Amino acid sequence: MRRGFLGGSFDPPHLGHLILTMNALEELALDHLAWILTPVPPHKPDRELTPVEIRTAMVEAALADTAEISLSRIEIDRPPPHYAADTMEQLRQKYPQDTLVYLIGEDSLRDLPDWHNPERFLAQIDILGVMRRPEVEVDPAGLEESLPGLSDRVEYFSDQLIEISSSLIRGRVRAGKRYRYLVTDPVRRLIELHGLYRSPADPVSLDKL
Repeated sequence: MRRGFLGGSFDPPHLGHLILTMNALEELALDHLAWILTPVPPHKPDRELTPVEIRTAMVEAALADTAEISLSRIEIDRPPPHYAADTMEQLRQKYPQDTLVYLIGEDSLRDLPDWHNPERFLAQIDILGVMRRPEVEVDPAGLEESLPGLSDRVEYFSDQLIEISSSLIRGRVRAGKRYRYLVTDPVRRLIELHGLYRSPADPVSLDKL
């Protein structure tokens, strides 16, 4: 099989994640794509996050009834730190005969030499699926010099350029603005059920009315 993997904190998961997934499945000819929920991103150790149990429930709600997309618990079920090199090493052991495709944005491609043990990470994957970001400048020659053989691993896929982010949604909830059409309805219901992304003094979201 040709398996794709998308890592993230998914706080919350939104339509942008689903559109990215749709494009990757089609353009990279993936048989299956797993979302890897990271409990605590190692590059953002001090960021305040929604409890992982609630984020897990939101991802499961977002991916309900999608046979070709699933949630991977590979980082949820092991202690931190959660580095991509360690995660993909475990997945390579689990799927030794499959083609493993790890998805990142073009900004992450630019910063790949600064990742934790990028050489070991690249040794575990077959393809690096890179979502194009026109605003990001990448130096292919410099990357190839830092990580020889990288250019042979990269396959690009497109983004719909819909400006949706988890931080945008959190901000809209906190400000009491509408966000209903930025997430799926099951995810929205969990956000409202748990009162996520706002303090007691914050205004009630219009999407709860």
